[in-house]
Amino acid sequence: MDISLTTWIVTIVVLLALVGVDLLINRKPHEVTLKEAALWGVFWVALAVLFGVGLWVVSGAEPAGEFFAGFITEKSLSVDNLFVFVLIMGKFAVPAQYQQRVLLVGVLLALVLRGVFIGLGAAAVAAFSWVFFIFGAFLIWTAWKLVKEAQSDEEEEFEENAVLRWVEKVAPTTKDYRGTKLVVRENGKRLVTPMLIVMIAIGTTDVLFALDSIPAIFGLTQEPYIVFTANAFALMGLRQLYFLIGGLLKKLVYLSYGLSIILGFIGVKLVLEALHGQGVHVPEIGIPASLGFIVVTLAVTTVLSLRKSKKDAELAAAAEREARDATDEPSRTG
Repeated sequence: MDISLTTWIVTIVVLLALVGVDLLINRKPHEVTLKEAALWGVFWVALAVLFGVGLWVVSGAEPAGEFFAGFITEKSLSVDNLFVFVLIMGKFAVPAQYQQRVLLVGVLLALVLRGVFIGLGAAAVAAFSWVFFIFGAFLIWTAWKLVKEAQSDEEEEFEENAVLRWVEKVAPTTKDYRGTKLVVRENGKRLVTPMLIVMIAIGTTDVLFALDSIPAIFGLTQEPYIVFTANAFALMGLRQLYFLIGGLLKKLVYLSYGLSIILGFIGVKLVLEALHGQGVHVPEIGIPASLGFIVVTLAVTTVLSLRKSKKDAELAAAAEREARDATDEPSRTG
């Protein structure tokens, strides 16, 4: 694809305009309802679909297929981010009415930082063909790590990153929230509020997740424009996804396994492409096969997760009834 500077500028301006509309409509802090989250979620997914269809009309089926494969992959990987977002919201005790503002600004910060990662990744791919070996090996290692974490019984805890620790160390902070204000002045001193701290936590933590998602999408397409837009649409709907499926996260018990399979698959795909680039005759995995594999893996993972959660809930309810009956039995016999 030959993407002109004008196309890049128009795309970024339109995305910023959409964010501005979102901020304008939701400028008043409030607790997000499921209906509101669902409507906005559908809106962002519909925009992504329209963009993909437009890409198909203008540039053909292959770039459109790459976009949809990248979008679905980034969206599925972003669901894993929500687990950490829940931990962050709890750690900083963010009031419900401020959570959507925190997520919106945090996601915007993440998008800017991801843009930097995408630029660096695109430059590395263009300059060094062997970088695919590194990306592929990293994704396979990440897939194995995800499986090990999924098998662990330890409760996940939020660990502050270096940027956040530095901000908390150098910036005097108020003890409580001051509405949506990020900075206040008290007794002649400028103080930051917990609102700013938690936004930085959301944004910088998401960048850590980009360490696997950016190589993953470069395994599906090497076009920076598609990489950026797929990331943008996946991230912009993340806020609504947080409110929409927040209660379902614990039911997706096999999510890590599904993501590990996807990352491992893309890692193998990258290694094969790298070998092919070195003149080695190996099979290549096309975009239709990649897209189909990703969709089927996510569908199977979701169905199995919900069945497992339902079965566990039924067993827990049965055990609770048995325990209650056992407690009531002595009183009846006495």
